[in-house]
Amino acid sequence: MFKIEEIKELIQLINESNVNDFSYEQDGTKLKIKKNYGEQVMVSAVQTVPPAKPQMLETAIAPLETAAKEEKPEVNENLHKITSPMVGTFYASSSPDKDVYVKVGDKVTKDSVVCIVEAMKLFNEITAEVDGEIVEILVKDGELVEYGEPLFLVKA
Repeated sequence: MFKIEEIKELIQLINESNVNDFSYEQDGTKLKIKKNYGEQVMVSAVQTVPPAKPQMLETAIAPLETAAKEEKPEVNENLHKITSPMVGTFYASSSPDKDVYVKVGDKVTKDSVVCIVEAMKLFNEITAEVDGEIVEILVKDGELVEYGEPLFLVKA
């Protein structure tokens, strides 16, 4: 599957070029980007090889930055939020074959590594910032996160 960063780069390159229609296939995944007459770009990616869970992604991006994220439920004010210090990709473990850093119910100290956020090929370890217990993990492994986005809730 294509990474979000790769798709963003392709959209930017196509927006800056005279190309109106772009198709690409890699490892059974097809990506099609079509430029309309405004600033709007249509992106559709379909994985043709059946994965463990069937997936289909079709997104319309008016400007890319305005793509809406799912709204997270309201948060209890007594819980500490561990937030992302940067835009990047959230990883719950150091590699796919390793155990996750923390699970719900785990006790952490302020120096405990809870996840990694990858930004521009650099893997940044994120620490808990407080002593407490992990109450909720708000993002999924491999998900794109924004600066300041809550990642975990910790009961201090």
